[in-house]
Amino acid sequence: MVKNYLSEININNPFRKNTVQVDEDSINDSTSLEVETENNDNVYTNIDKGKKQVGLISCVGLVVNRMLGAGIFAVPSTIYTLCGSIGLSLIIWAVGAIIALSGLYVYMEFGTAIPKNGGEKNYLEFIFKKPKFFATSMYASYVFFMGWAAGNSVNTAVMFLTAGEAKITEWNQRGLGVAIIAFAFIVNSVSVKYGLYLQNLLGIFKLGIVVFISITGWVALGGGLKGGYQSHNFHNAFEGTTKATAYGIVTALYNVIWSFIGYSNINYALGEVKDPARTLKIAGPSSLIVLAIIYMFVNIAFFAVVPKDKLISSKLILVADFFDIVFGGHAKRAASAFVGLSALGNVLSVIFAQGRVIQQLGREGVLPFSNFFASSKPFNSPMIGLFQHFIICIITILAPPPGDAYNFIMNLVSYPLNIINFCISLGLLWIYWEKRQGRMEWDPPLKAGVPVIVFFTLANLYLIVAPYIPPSDGESVYETLPYWIHCVVTWGVFGIGAAYYLLWAHILPWRGGYTLVNKEIVGEDGFWRNKIIKVYPGDEDDITNVTSADTVESLSDSVIEEKVSNNPKVGFPLVTI
Repeated sequence: MVKNYLSEININNPFRKNTVQVDEDSINDSTSLEVETENNDNVYTNIDKGKKQVGLISCVGLVVNRMLGAGIFAVPSTIYTLCGSIGLSLIIWAVGAIIALSGLYVYMEFGTAIPKNGGEKNYLEFIFKKPKFFATSMYASYVFFMGWAAGNSVNTAVMFLTAGEAKITEWNQRGLGVAIIAFAFIVNSVSVKYGLYLQNLLGIFKLGIVVFISITGWVALGGGLKGGYQSHNFHNAFEGTTKATAYGIVTALYNVIWSFIGYSNINYALGEVKDPARTLKIAGPSSLIVLAIIYMFVNIAFFAVVPKDKLISSKLILVADFFDIVFGGHAKRAASAFVGLSALGNVLSVIFAQGRVIQQLGREGVLPFSNFFASSKPFNSPMIGLFQHFIICIITILAPPPGDAYNFIMNLVSYPLNIINFCISLGLLWIYWEKRQGRMEWDPPLKAGVPVIVFFTLANLYLIVAPYIPPSDGESVYETLPYWIHCVVTWGVFGIGAAYYLLWAHILPWRGGYTLVNKEIVGEDGFWRNKIIKVYPGDEDDITNVTSADTVESLSDSVIEEKVSNNPKVGFPLVTI
């Protein structure tokens, strides 16, 4: 299977040193395939002609700004409630950090092997080459229907309502949540420049708050608060651990992993990164380890100040209760406002990224009405992609019952990601096996190693299976929804992807008398991307020399439309790709 794929892209082996075979007649000099070697690393890739302007510091920022959202302020209360003890809660945070670190190394191995924009989409397509376009369709459905920015929109609303001392009701938090995601959509659509400025400004609040909370916690442990106040929660820290269940542990891990989502953020922009192998080696682990330590310090600070009964009841406003106990007065309102701004920064960052993923899927021809989703009009921004994510987020916020909205959104985002991570890590083990059997070579600059990959695979398998274990009475994180609802919705989303695959890759080509062909082209920005093209009988020679986006558009106008109009087998209106 691997050798067949490699022959299709005119390469005997993508990681065999100094061995590349290219059909020179079909590729011109300006877009030729080359071996890119940095620091004597063995890397094969199509050389991007675009400017590589993302450096080490920017990559650290990509990880930190994506990971450091509202999760660390919102989930410690739920994690403590599910674990039953301070000690087990801290262990779950440590386990979650280890899982994230192992996942980071899996993604870094793929990233140094395939240093291109796109992240896990590239890796899934590399692993699952058959059935053709199946992995692409499933991934497109996952990206299209998941409301990534919805969770922190709700959390931002709760923080702002708390800051305004307003009573939090079922509908005002949802209404304000919709207004917040609408604001993020408008800002990122109208001005990319000022949207980024606002994200960076709000990023200052994130770092400032977590550092301040960490320091305050150590002061509290040292008896430095007013009157020497301490919660004494660390006395007999494991009391209550026996109440923990399998359902509680896996749900607590979901909450922790929600706070670590973003460790692979660099992989989405690797084509624009200077010296990607070196940058990944430094920026990835250093960012994740530092944030993991900060997360532990923030939890210790909460446990050092907030009594156990309030830890259970605080939920999303734990940080506000923390500041209220430490400083009193208006500190609770101020803290809520700052955390709300931090969460708003995360909302801006997430919808910024997701809009571009949707646009890229449109540019590749994966989505229906691809030209529509690929558009950058009217503000030279992915406004259509941003609007699509905006609509999905509104549905995600309003559809579940009000009391369950935040937990449902968080689990609905985390569960399918665990499935994807399981497939990627299992696929990497398969690549190792193929290499051992001599059927392929795999020698990227950075390797995770079998023990790390196996651990990450098993961890994700547990996170996939365990949510089906029924919770004990009163333990479900949902008030009215069934405990398995996020699992069923996830498989439903993937089911839509499978149905779309059958329609798009089989039924429509059969009725239309064409074949879908995947070509790598270099876009106007100088970066390589996939382009899925409709090829009719007799047009194979025209497709052979496709190397640029302009050539594809020319074919769309002159060849494909002509074939559509002249082909009597066409039974459906076809969208030009």
